Amino acid sequence: MIPHPFGSRTRDEIKALAAQCAGDITRLLHEVSQKTETDVKTAAVETDPRARQIVVGDDQESFDQLCRERRWSDGLPLVPPTPERVARLLTGTRRDPQKVIALLAPAYGAATVEKIAINAAMTGCNAAQMPLLIAAVEALADPEFNLQGIQATTNSATPLVIVSGPLAQELGFNSGINCLGQGVWMNATLGRAIHLMLQNIGGALPGEMDQATQGQPGKFTFCCAENQAGNPWEALHVERGMGAGDSAITVVGASGTLNMNTHAKDADDLLRVIADTMIHPTSNDYWFGGEPWIVMGPEHAAVLKEARLDKPMVQRRLWELSRMPGARFAQKDFDRTRHTRLAELGDTGGDSLFPISPDPGHIGIVVAGGPGTHSVYVPTFGNTRAVTRRITG
Repeated sequence: MIPHPFGSRTRDEIKALAAQCAGDITRLLHEVSQKTETDVKTAAVETDPRARQIVVGDDQESFDQLCRERRWSDGLPLVPPTPERVARLLTGTRRDPQKVIALLAPAYGAATVEKIAINAAMTGCNAAQMPLLIAAVEALADPEFNLQGIQATTNSATPLVIVSGPLAQELGFNSGINCLGQGVWMNATLGRAIHLMLQNIGGALPGEMDQATQGQPGKFTFCCAENQAGNPWEALHVERGMGAGDSAITVVGASGTLNMNTHAKDADDLLRVIADTMIHPTSNDYWFGGEPWIVMGPEHAAVLKEARLDKPMVQRRLWELSRMPGARFAQKDFDRTRHTRLAELGDTGGDSLFPISPDPGHIGIVVAGGPGTHSVYVPTFGNTRAVTRRITG
């Protein structure tokens, strides 16, 4: 465990920390090698992926108190995951309850189907949501997403979950008015269950593995659906390689949201102000060559469609217009960016224009929201890529 702050340490301090880490690793490995057979068996029982039943008082306060004491809580009241509730959730999938879907970083806890159901029960999910939760876990564990980095960073990054395809409407997900906000049970419970799993299975406890300096409200729940009725382009999951009749989950390593309110009715004018909003010198996307996202309101999407712009054309225009002069970085950040993106951009200076992503296709766009002249800019952790998984049983 390396305590923060880390980035401001001198080279000599870093060398001393590295030496200490090497010693700690050697000591811990030696302690493991000295364990008796009984110790090893005990440890195996403690890390058994199967869930254990715990008896607790039947009142809500006792259960919530237990969750807070054992750090299973996200700070809000939880539903007791009784055997009956978990069993009902397990009817929503054909998979073996003990099947490990993925190991979730940074603790690399085993996300079994049963443990997914337990965390889902705690947020009030139902059986129909189980295939979506399983697909989300698969997506989160994909190395391209970089869950290890997102879970343990000082940044405010957290997964944004986007549901697309027929299931989004069939299950009642909100893709329209206030789609990123409160009020719809399906969005709220699914998003909360996913974030609870990241804490309880992935081990990202705030103040321990989760080192976010401020964090963000999206760490409670952050889920919406694509507004296909208001989308003038092909569906998000189709764009990402799925069939039109499929349903899918896409996870984005989001660092927050920024409302973009503009009444622009000219496509060139609209793209100019959106691109100008994307430009900011404290952005991880510029430092690493990231994958920023735009949750585009249907009214803005209609302006672009009216100008006969398809999504790749929009991405290309935004990519070109959002290039930022190197002189806008803080000097320390410029040095870091120049080094990090050297292989991609070659030698750069203060007059160089830095693209926000390696290529236009790395700017993600999903149409969601209701009436109004608003879209949302979603900067990302930078060193992450969105991952999409088909929803199956």
